[in-house]
Amino acid sequence: MSREIRAGLVQIDEYGPWTVSPEPRRETDLQSLQASLFADFAAFIGERDGYAFYGRFDNMYAVANEATPDDFRRFQRRVRTRYPVTVSVGLGAASTPAAALGVASERLQAAGGAQDGGRSEAMAVGDAPESGDTGSVTVAHFDVVDVTGEHTDRRNAVDVTLSIRRATLALATHLRSEHGGLAHFVGGDNVIAVCPDLDPAAYETAVDHVATETGIELQVGIGRGATAHAAGDAAKHALERCRETGTRIHGADRVPADH
Repeated sequence: MSREIRAGLVQIDEYGPWTVSPEPRRETDLQSLQASLFADFAAFIGERDGYAFYGRFDNMYAVANEATPDDFRRFQRRVRTRYPVTVSVGLGAASTPAAALGVASERLQAAGGAQDGGRSEAMAVGDAPESGDTGSVTVAHFDVVDVTGEHTDRRNAVDVTLSIRRATLALATHLRSEHGGLAHFVGGDNVIAVCPDLDPAAYETAVDHVATETGIELQVGIGRGATAHAAGDAAKHALERCRETGTRIHGADRVPADH
């Protein structure tokens, strides 16, 4: 079965200039706007069985094979009516998540710069199809082994946060460079990665790499499904098996590649 990942990049239009016009806006107000906007984006993507990631907040992205260009146009209208800003969208598809987001980035960049006053609600979709079968999606759900006992209840909260961030960066960099995967911290000690089809050895290497680089031990559940939501749900259940059995990797060797 051929597989194709579809990624969407959402970027606030002319956000930098807006934050200082007519004078610099309060940082807490900007944080509130960003958090609310991402909450709406996550709900929108979740309704279409996708996964949303906050990126840098003024830039958000999603893996959503079920979302069409018209869906994203509806999201643009939702933002316009609820917020004092507008958003532009780039859509891309490729064989790996990182490559798909790269296509989306290039299309949006071609439609105008992020601080270009002439760009408003651009929809950079290229030849993106309205619908169609894209094959399966693979999601890996990582977390830290015994984070409460080893870190949260023993160390300064700042140091724990820095350790989790270092582990996330090491993991995301490794998956991006070695496999074209997208990994993102999603709260607590959890990292979600959308990956191409990988064998168990690839996850073992990733977990070992993070342990060597940061001293943080990870465990991971892997799932596949027709949508990111279905794959992520399978990954969550696989991660629970890791916790129950003490294994570090579960799922990749139990799910057929064409499932």
